[in-house]
Amino acid sequence: MTEPSKAANRRDKLIEERVHDTYKLKQKLSEPTLCPECGAVYHNGRWTWAEEPPQDAEKVVCSACHRAKDNYPAGEVTLTGDLLQQNKEEIIRLVRNLETTENSEHPLNRIIAIRDIDDSVLITTTDVHLPRRIGKAIQKAFHGKLDIHFDKAGYFTSITWESDS
Repeated sequence: MTEPSKAANRRDKLIEERVHDTYKLKQKLSEPTLCPECGAVYHNGRWTWAEEPPQDAEKVVCSACHRAKDNYPAGEVTLTGDLLQQNKEEIIRLVRNLETTENSEHPLNRIIAIRDIDDSVLITTTDVHLPRRIGKAIQKAFHGKLDIHFDKAGYFTSITWESDS
């Protein structure tokens, strides 16, 4: 009879996290739960919008409100180039419309801030999916070069869009 290896018997081994998101819920919330900041309701295992917030709901600040308050984005989009300067208002309007559409179905997907930094615009978001959608929408409308970087372990998306002249 063969003995199991010593490594198979170890109980003190470290288990590495696949994704490190400090804002992810550590446990399942009781239902219903209401975010007192934005009014989103946690129901059926996800955050949604409710026409009438439940009166008996527990109150917990959602991760999007928490991230926004801490100014700790999960994603960012950097926009640069001549087309940005020529079409800045239209691009920002496109970004805001996309946020409204996305947020109507996914309350945790929001823009934290849109800031001018020198000749570029920096958009920060509360999730990792909205930046990619923003970048793809801008590229579809205005072309240009899109660079997408997703750090799975750090739960962060960085998008850069540079316009052609």
